[in-house]
Amino acid sequence: MRWGGADRRGIGPAGVRERLMRAAIEVAGQAPRTGDVPIGAVVFGPDGAELARACNAREALGDPTAHAELLAIRAAARRHGDGWRLGGCTLVVTVEPCTMCAGALVAARIDRVVFGAWEPRTGAVGSLWDVVRDRRLNHRPEVVGGVLAEECAALLDDFFAGHRAENHPFG
Repeated sequence: MRWGGADRRGIGPAGVRERLMRAAIEVAGQAPRTGDVPIGAVVFGPDGAELARACNAREALGDPTAHAELLAIRAAARRHGDGWRLGGCTLVVTVEPCTMCAGALVAARIDRVVFGAWEPRTGAVGSLWDVVRDRRLNHRPEVVGGVLAEECAALLDDFFAGHRAENHPFG
């Protein structure tokens, strides 16, 4: 998938952001197969080409750091060609990143973060904290939140409703 109309100053019109988010939603759908929370992330290179995609895999890997964002960033860094620096790249993720993932975005020098659902309990890109735009940091990515937010939130709502039903079959 390529940008299709985006320019270097931003991530293009809403239709482009929605198309990119659909890629993250698609990969998020794979997570519940292993009991993981359905969060998907896709990293796009400066030219808009997809570099990497990942879903949450904490349960699958037995790794508390196996968030979709971190897995996608690691894979993108292997492909990008500038070592660990992902300058010019955009991370698209279905849910607002947590503090761990927000810190990784800054460390990787990601230029843009696009996310779907806001996460008021743990979000670190504008909800509970705003790690990525802290003026004390030497890198601050552009942030666009709320892209297909209802659709992204529905993934989580459905997943957790299913877990509640499994754990409490009589209500």
